[in-house]
Amino acid sequence: MTQPIPQNYMAYDRTIVVFSPDGRLLQVEYARQMVKNGTTSLGIKVKNGVLLGSVRTPTPLTVTQSYKKTYEIDKSIVAVSAGSLADARSLIDMARVKAQINMITYSEPISVNSLAKSISDRKHLVTQYAGVRPYGVGLLVGGVDKTGPRLFETEPSGTMIEWNAQAIGRGADKARKVLLGWKEDMDIKSGAQLLAKSLKAGEKDTKTENIEAVYVTKGNIERVSLKESKKG
Repeated sequence: MTQPIPQNYMAYDRTIVVFSPDGRLLQVEYARQMVKNGTTSLGIKVKNGVLLGSVRTPTPLTVTQSYKKTYEIDKSIVAVSAGSLADARSLIDMARVKAQINMITYSEPISVNSLAKSISDRKHLVTQYAGVRPYGVGLLVGGVDKTGPRLFETEPSGTMIEWNAQAIGRGADKARKVLLGWKEDMDIKSGAQLLAKSLKAGEKDTKTENIEAVYVTKGNIERVSLKESKKG
């Protein structure tokens, strides 16, 4: 848990490159708080693939298709965000170019690990120079490569962690408690039910139709209907 910032430390948050006396980068902590303010998003490794989902909260007049929190990066890699959608869009554009360059250079798809590392490197880069700010967005990057299903979290400091199941956003703590029910080699049906249950625990009064879910396997990405998954 992030410790409260003493009032006499406020002078240390004027630039990203200044550490506070107890070794904290306050601008990075503010960026982490922006992730915590975002709607809950999560990822789950299942048999042969990865499920990623989030809760959409569009207003009544919003064109729903324009409000996305899951992003296709490559044919076998998807990301889901919590925090600043503008920052997410910028990082996703960079990641897509990275994936294309890898295909042109090596004639093979980029690995999930390499792509997540590229995003994390970019996030870390902007914590080392004055005049910039950290990206206020957390990303879960999931996909399938020759090593199998992989799921990584990248957070504002540039830290990258691999998970079997993980949640980010304002309801992450409650969603993680439900995700403890994760089991190795879960099928798509069980995984979709766990995803819906976790998101509803993290976001109170969430309707199933407001959950955006994607299932990615090697070479294929498809939208998941949670109502259909419950019927089996």
